[in-house]
Parts: sequence; C-alpha cells; structure tokens
Amino acid sequence: MTASAAVRIEKINYQGWPNSYRISNGEIELVVTGDVGPRIIRCALAGGPNLFKEFAGQLGKSGEKEFQLRGGHRIWVAPERLETTWAPDNVPVKIEIKGDGLEATEPVEPATGLQKQIIVKMSGSGPRVEVLHRVKNTTPWTIELAPWALTMMAPGGTAITGFPPRGKHPDVLLPTNPLVMWAYTDLSDRRWQFFARYLTLKQDPQVAAPQKIGLFNPRTWAAYLLGSDLFIKEMTADPSRTYPDFGCSFETFTNADFLELETLGPIAKVEPGAAVEHTERWSLHKNVRLAAWSDAELDRLLSPLLGR
Repeated sequence: MTASAAVRIEKINYQGWPNSYRISNGEIELVVTGDVGPRIIRCALAGGPNLFKEFAGQLGKSGEKEFQLRGGHRIWVAPERLETTWAPDNVPVKIEIKGDGLEATEPVEPATGLQKQIIVKMSGSGPRVEVLHRVKNTTPWTIELAPWALTMMAPGGTAITGFPPRGKHPDVLLPTNPLVMWAYTDLSDRRWQFFARYLTLKQDPQVAAPQKIGLFNPRTWAAYLLGSDLFIKEMTADPSRTYPDFGCSFETFTNADFLELETLGPIAKVEPGAAVEHTERWSLHKNVRLAAWSDAELDRLLSPLLGR
C-alpha cells in the first residue's frame, strides 16, 4: 500500500514477524513490528545495513512472560523500576497507517495500567523522521512518570553528545548542567572520551563491563557513528521542569552487545485517562568522515547537521 507519492508503507515479514511494516521515502527506511511492541526494529539508509541492534535469538518470537531486549527502539517509563519500567511488550500491537505516518499502539499493560504508543512521521524527502512517543494512564489513579525513549545501536560504533554552551571563569560562576553517574560508571574506562564541548562513548564487543552516564542539555541531541553512517536524534528539554535521575534529559549506556542512546521527558503527574508525549527528531547521514576526535573536527561535522 502507498501512503503518498513520496512515502511508501508496506506490510512485510521481517525476521519471522509476519505483521511488520516497512516505511520508506527512498532515502531512509524503518521497520515497525506489529507482532510485538510498540517497537522500531530497523533504521537504515534505503537498502543499507541496520543501524539498530538486533538480538538474533529473540527475532520472530512473541508471547514471552518476561521482557525481551530484542533490539531496536522502544518506549519505557522512568524512574526505572522492574515492575513498571520492565513491563513486557511481547504481544501484538495495533497498527494504523495515517497519511505518511504509522501508529503502533500496544494493549493496556495488565501490570501497570499504562498504554504505550509510537507514532512515526516520515519526511517526504530527505533522511528525516519524527518519532512521537505517547504513554496513557488508563488506571483510576494519578501516576507520576517520565517518558523514556531508548534506541539500541548496532555494535562497533561510537556515541557522541554535546554539552550546553560553555563559558569561561570567572565570567560564568554558576553551574550550567548536571553530569550524572551510576554506581558502575568508571570514568577511567577507555571507551569514554571527554572534550571541552563533547562526550563520546565507544561500543566495544570485546569489553563486557557496562558503562552509563547522564546529563541535561536544553537542546538534547545524540549521534552514533557506525562506519561512515551517522544516526542523529534530537529533542528539546525544558529547564523549568524536573527530569529523572538527578535531572537527566539524555543518558547513554553500553556493554559488549550494544550501545543505547536514551532521551527522557520531564516527570509528570498523569491523571486518569490522560497521556504524556515525548518527541524525537531523527536523521541519517552517509559518507561521514572524521579526521580526528577533537572539538574542532566534531564542530565541523555536527554543526551543519544539527542546524546550528
């Protein structure tokens, strides 16, 4: 079926899931699963390799009692608790095609009373996508939560994110943003690189120890460079709101299997029947080359791609 002259949406069998949907504008393609989710399992330049992680042993399966990582992109809720955050998404979702977009809506989660939805809106031209995440409270009581969008990247690449604008001492005396650690964060790990304006984290399949760090940036963005392909996700954060995990709008995690780029919305009290929304803007770029890992070279690469 065709959504428009530019964007094509078709039902396919993807990795053993017969009710999957490919959405493409000829430059970028996504695959959204209908047999589990809501989840975007594939993101690639048209015809290219998947930039998202896939767990081969979990593909094509459904109905498991426990949460499955599977790979791809998903929506969670923060703060992280096993009973709410890790609720399984192993059952079929409702897929609706609307114009150049696609909506994937899960049934209400029995354990949480939440209903999660991912809405994909693809640009008619250019490798750009808007991904809206919605979490609805179907319980009779108010629930406090923050939407949390997690993208699992394929192994072997490097994550990049930026700090808020820097300044000089003594011109700027007050702190500008948090940099948040977990109990297992090890800043001596060689997978980290810290620059004046940027932070990078390399995914290394040979290093099993997990690493994670978080930060706040009003203009939250993260990129992942895998070979010469670059994935970017962006969102706007509100400094006047309270964010999870000591104020994080962005977090990144890695282990030997994958690397995650995670954005978080503000903590909200969601009334019965109400919902919270969280929007990311994605773009893909090919033939990306860095001469060196430095502030100047990252400025050269990222400034035009982020529209600064």
